[in-house]
Order: sequence, then structure tokens, then C-alpha cells
Amino acid sequence: MQITNTILMIRPVAFRKNEETAVNNYFQADLDIKNTEINRKAQQEFDDFVDVLRLKGVNVIVVDDKKETDTPDSIFPNNWVSFHVNATAVVYPMFAENRRRERREDIFDILEENGFEIKDVIDYTAAEEEGIFLEGTGSILKDRVNQKAYCALSERAHEELFIEFCEDFDVFPVVFTANQTVDGERKPIYHTNVMMAMAETFAVICLDTIDDKTERKGVISHLKNDGKEIITITEAQMHCFAGNMLQVIGADDKRYMVMSSAAYSSLRDDQVKAITRHCEILHSPLDTIETCGGGSARCMMAEVFLPKREK
Repeated sequence: MQITNTILMIRPVAFRKNEETAVNNYFQADLDIKNTEINRKAQQEFDDFVDVLRLKGVNVIVVDDKKETDTPDSIFPNNWVSFHVNATAVVYPMFAENRRRERREDIFDILEENGFEIKDVIDYTAAEEEGIFLEGTGSILKDRVNQKAYCALSERAHEELFIEFCEDFDVFPVVFTANQTVDGERKPIYHTNVMMAMAETFAVICLDTIDDKTERKGVISHLKNDGKEIITITEAQMHCFAGNMLQVIGADDKRYMVMSSAAYSSLRDDQVKAITRHCEILHSPLDTIETCGGGSARCMMAEVFLPKREK
């Protein structure tokens, strides 16, 4: 299965702009309000988003963050953990030191209490000691059906560790560099999943960010050969988080492409039609989370592919 109907989400208690991640996340910006108000707004956006998903029958497991850990980016759990069909959880090395506190073993217990099975945990976090990072499904975009993984290299996505991940999971690595313009300079985009989204039968991608023509052709070739319709977005649309989408399964096995309202509003009519030929679109306002966190809808959802425990 490329997509799932079960999502893990972490409700924030201390959300704010994270200064440690802002050094290479150029999507983050300041809001001229107090952190307590930023967190309150983020919680409301979070709750409304969860309601939108649950209304369509998506199984959302919500876990509250812990105040004592002081983790402003805990709302983005997909960067530190992923859950796989072989009953394996993977824990990843994080660039920002304060994000490493997001890792919680009790999350595994909660998933098991919800009937899921975890037999093994693969832990790559020792790489942090060498300054090597790979931030989960932020860095790694898997085409599970075709056994491939796409990765835009950056300070948060180290090529050697990505290759090791691909070997461990027997997937073919598609490696490239994606850049954005920052103050007139081309700089690496911090996560693959802000410029690209992989669905069952299509992919949304900002090809303009792949400056190297050979790499761009390679990515296009892989997607086309695997039968994906390529829906391109502009760099301006990417900055509205139009690349930060996730396809999920709702009630009656219905498919939905989930994004923020800012992302949806940035799309042209022809792009909306292209997506809706494949599945319905769900969107919810995430303005505060996007502005301060530099991430959007996809970043908030950690997919759960774990098998159900036998009764």
C-alpha cells in the first residue's frame, strides 16, 4: 500500500518559531504576537485539522505533547519516526538539538494500545554524533509500490545515511538536490516533502527547484516509468506549501489529498482538476503553524503502516 488510513498526530503545548531550525528552514517567519498566543492559535488550527480528517473517516491517533520537554516543533512527528508494514518503527537523527527531545518511546506503547504491532525498532540516531542527519519522511519520500525512495539532499538529509536506509528497506534511491531562492541565492530546500508529494497514481512536484537538468530528467523519468501523472507546481506555490500534501484513506476506502488552505488557494484551476481526477481534496487553515513552523499539513501527519496485532 502506498497510503494508509491511520495517522499519528502530536497536539502542541509549546508551539512557537524554533530558532534552531530557522537557520536552514527558509519557510519560517516571525509573528508579532506572544508565544502563548501563537501556541493557542496553533492548537486551534490543529484541532480543526483533526476534525476535518476524522469527519471523512481517517483514523487519527492524537497524542498530547509534554510541556516539560519544551519542544516547539513536536507538531511535526514525521521527522523523527516512521512506521512500516513489516512491524518496524524507525527513529531518525535530527538536525536541531531541541528537536531530538521529541523522540518518545511511549508513542510506541500508545500505538500498541491501539492494536498495532511493533516487533522491531531501527535506530539511526547515533549518526547525530557525527553531524549526520536524515529527518524521516520529511527527507525521504517513498514510492512503496515501486520500491523507490526520493531524497533531496540538504543539511538535514545526508546521502550516505539515505543510501543505508534504502539498503535496509530494499528500495531504490533517487537522489537529487532541490534549491530555492533566498535573498537572491539558490540554497538547498530543507526537506524533500515541501517540494514533492507522492500519491498512488500521481505526484505533485516543483521541478523548477531541481536546477541540475540531468537530475531533473532522472526524477521525471522515474515518475513516468512508474505510471505517475506529474502535476507540476511553481516555486511561488511551493512557498505556499502546495508541495506539502499527503494522500490518505478515509471511510469506505475513499482517497483524499490533504493540504492546507493556503496551499489549496495557491493552486490554479487546472492543477485542482488534475488532482481531483484522482481523488478529492481536503484542506484546512494552518496559517500560524506554517508561518512559525515552516511546515504544513503533510509534516503534521506521521503515517502508520504497522500491521494490526493478532487477537
